[in-house]
Amino acid sequence: MNEIAPAHDDSQARLDRLAELSQQLLARCRARGASQAEVSCSEETGLNVSVRMGEVETVESTRDRGIAVTVYFGQRKGSASTADLREESLDATVEQACAIARHTEHDDAAGLADAALMASDLREFDGWHPWPIDADRAIDLALAAEAAGRERDPRIENSDGASVGSGESLGVYANSHGFVGRERSTQHSLGCALIAGRGDDMQRDGWYTIGLAGDDLESPASVGRKAAERTVARLQPRSVATGEYPVLFAAEMARSLVGHLIGAVSGGALYRRASFLVDAAGTQLFPDWFGIDELPFLRRGLRSSAFDADGVATRESALVDGGVLQRYVLGTYSARKLGLPTTGNAGGVHNLQVRANAGAFDEVLAGMGRGLLVTELMGQGVNAITGDYSRGAGGFWVEDGAIQYPVDNITVAGNLKSMFRAIEAVGADVDPRSHVRTGSILVGRMTVAGE
Repeated sequence: MNEIAPAHDDSQARLDRLAELSQQLLARCRARGASQAEVSCSEETGLNVSVRMGEVETVESTRDRGIAVTVYFGQRKGSASTADLREESLDATVEQACAIARHTEHDDAAGLADAALMASDLREFDGWHPWPIDADRAIDLALAAEAAGRERDPRIENSDGASVGSGESLGVYANSHGFVGRERSTQHSLGCALIAGRGDDMQRDGWYTIGLAGDDLESPASVGRKAAERTVARLQPRSVATGEYPVLFAAEMARSLVGHLIGAVSGGALYRRASFLVDAAGTQLFPDWFGIDELPFLRRGLRSSAFDADGVATRESALVDGGVLQRYVLGTYSARKLGLPTTGNAGGVHNLQVRANAGAFDEVLAGMGRGLLVTELMGQGVNAITGDYSRGAGGFWVEDGAIQYPVDNITVAGNLKSMFRAIEAVGADVDPRSHVRTGSILVGRMTVAGE
């Protein structure tokens, strides 16, 4: 979707102002006796529009600002935040953070990350692409997507609407080690959801596209057509007989399995011992061909960054290699609680890539032969402590490697440890709409509860 580049980009000047503000706040923290301090300053702007049945529903323009100050008096911590840049408000925010720190308990894990770990190569990764789109143009794109979907098939008789969003984010993180990290990013989206059938036979589905640049988005016509095709394909669903079957998670569902892994190997869950993967580092969790890599330096990666939320340098590394969990996902605080080094993951992971061992989606489907293709998951039926997994699902029944008919009102169940070991294939059909990049994932056997 070609758009003209903005004539004037003042993002660097705005980052300069945020960086200057962060230094002023750090100086105020030092003047009040803080032994260490850190400041995060952010600015966000956005435009979001939605339409339904050819009519405009909402137009929303946002402009947000946030300033967070954290101080340490030894290993006592206090934090406060504001969105007000008036001198008296900034002073009050610093004073409040200091007052909190003076009254909190000593915490051996509190404090900035070690100065030697601060990032020094502060590159950008082509993540800044402002989209010069106004509300009228955004509405036109949303209407075009919805119209393309409604016109695709006569069985599309209703719509849940279409939307367009565009956002810009600027951020500065600075601390008393002298570190100043600046980041700027954009993200844009276009989506459409449609309804087919009537009465009890109605089905809903949709499609969306996201990108860091407007040119990365699929066209409105393509989004609308895919939404229609996915919706119509769900009509006249059946159930399946309860039993144990292979289950193929479509790529957009498969990343939730990776998400459960990340939650279980993240520091907060581990030091609280609220994870089914406590003490799992160095153990075999997956088949020996399976791997997941963290790639924080991807050009136009959805979550690329040279530093984490503590200012620690990020690095490319394997999370899983040869099926073995290589490490946990730790920021400074959780690492200290566990007696381990930080992995540069304060604030989360940066672009995970699941290694494929199979070809395109059709190849994985053919390899499954007979079983369930999951294209929708519902509910939160995952026990983080035991790994027990039970979720409502919808999708398609597969025979002889080909889709036969849609299914719904079913439940897929297992235990995540067993499911990880039972993975037979990861397809090359990567869904690019997430920082967790994976193709479809075939689990060799799960309990499917239907009729």
